[in-house]
Amino acid sequence: MIAKLTGILDETGPDWAIIDVGGVGYLVHCSAKTLTHLGIAGDKVVVHTELQVSETDQRLIGFASAGERAWFRLLTGVQGVGSKVALAILSALSSDELQRACAQGDSAMVSRANGVGPKLATRIVHELKDKAGGLAGFGGGPGVAPIDGLAMVPAGSVSADAVSALQNLGFKPLVASNAVAKAIEELGDDAGLNDLVRVALKRAAG
Repeated sequence: MIAKLTGILDETGPDWAIIDVGGVGYLVHCSAKTLTHLGIAGDKVVVHTELQVSETDQRLIGFASAGERAWFRLLTGVQGVGSKVALAILSALSSDELQRACAQGDSAMVSRANGVGPKLATRIVHELKDKAGGLAGFGGGPGVAPIDGLAMVPAGSVSADAVSALQNLGFKPLVASNAVAKAIEELGDDAGLNDLVRVALKRAAG
């Protein structure tokens, strides 16, 4: 599985970018916010990715942060939300806005995205309300207060990647987020990803 690309931005379109990695061009579908984040042709970029495979297609989805990718995975887990709709939502709302909308049950905010009607928006906030707290802070910056006492982790950071790693191992977002926060307290802000995951696993399991 391709989890991340580091290369040169070769070209962009309305909802895609081509990333040149060692002479190989990867076509990556992105939200409008990710495309803006990538910059202009010739810039060095890092893109977190998700590979989607169906009977008729293989598609690489790109994200500016691990947090945005985590939200994409949550969104596409909702019935009626495919990759196109998920990217439309992530184009209309930042990770912080989406987190607040789900946590507060604000379906009107989610329905601002193209192709998302009131019924689908209601289903999204209803199904993701309990999961939204665990992703609090993905995309946010320092000084943002935690919601319901949940730990905050900045998008694209080592801590965000550690939370994502624990979720991939089966831990719930809330458990993963708080375990990583405890690991950071123990190891310090400069801790590496492997050490963070190792200590966070102990905290989550305990």
